[in-house]
Amino acid sequence: MPYIGRNTNVHMRGIVGYLVTPFTPEGAVDVGTLETLVDHLLDQGVQAMAPLGSTGESAYLNRDEWALVAETTIGRTQGKVPVIVGASALTTADTVDMCRQAQELGADAVMVLPISYWKLTDEEIFQHYRAISDAIDIPIMAYNNPATAGVNMSPELLVRMYRDIEHVTMVKESSGDIQRMHALHLKSGGALPFFNGCNPLALEAFAAGACGWCTAAPNLIGQPVQDMWRAVEANDFNTARDLFMRHLDLLSFILAGGLPATIKAGLSLQGIPCGIPRLPLAPLGESDTRTLAQLLDTPHP
Repeated sequence: MPYIGRNTNVHMRGIVGYLVTPFTPEGAVDVGTLETLVDHLLDQGVQAMAPLGSTGESAYLNRDEWALVAETTIGRTQGKVPVIVGASALTTADTVDMCRQAQELGADAVMVLPISYWKLTDEEIFQHYRAISDAIDIPIMAYNNPATAGVNMSPELLVRMYRDIEHVTMVKESSGDIQRMHALHLKSGGALPFFNGCNPLALEAFAAGACGWCTAAPNLIGQPVQDMWRAVEANDFNTARDLFMRHLDLLSFILAGGLPATIKAGLSLQGIPCGIPRLPLAPLGESDTRTLAQLLDTPHP
């Protein structure tokens, strides 16, 4: 069974639910609503939870806010599922410091996106992750998302890091390129656990060997996502395909519309207001909110 740590009893495969960061009308982190969102994702049956990724607007939080979101999520989850905390910064030193703090707060793993103003070489990326691994004792999910980070880690580099860096034990692949997932599987001999991070590719990713799906979709359609995962686990790809195609328009829409904006709008439509995204991100427009309501079959006030 794929696992998130070579030397840990924390095992994980399946749906990793991504949290938004809710804000009060004054713009502060809304701790009470964040706890409600954690409970909501647990109720949807996610196999793990991840605050402070792209969906959680981590790039727009200061360090105290980041720590507050991490601590609140870990505390509210109470060990019911693993918590993978997003921890990424421009410098290696700052990223190491964040990962150490995440570990101290009780995170089960950290998700690290290589962010840089300058184009990084493979060796620079490798040494960045090695320094993080040397500083902590919990697993690292190497997060490949070139659209947001401007860094596109090759399958060869990711497999090398998995083999040669102790705590790099899994990958979240969000490039939207299914061939990269095939390459991760083939070049690692099927050993490297990788998770799909692109909603419209979910079904193809499972067929390519993905051991899970990192997604914000369970905030809005928790049961269908779980039903699809159970069908995949049972090798019932006909049922999985039917479920996927039934919800593909929604999965594509929430990605194209910007995850913080669309998920917050959808949660509000379902009775869990989370505030609006932090500037310069904009809330979902009226027309798109009506479209989202139709896709969710939810009344739009």
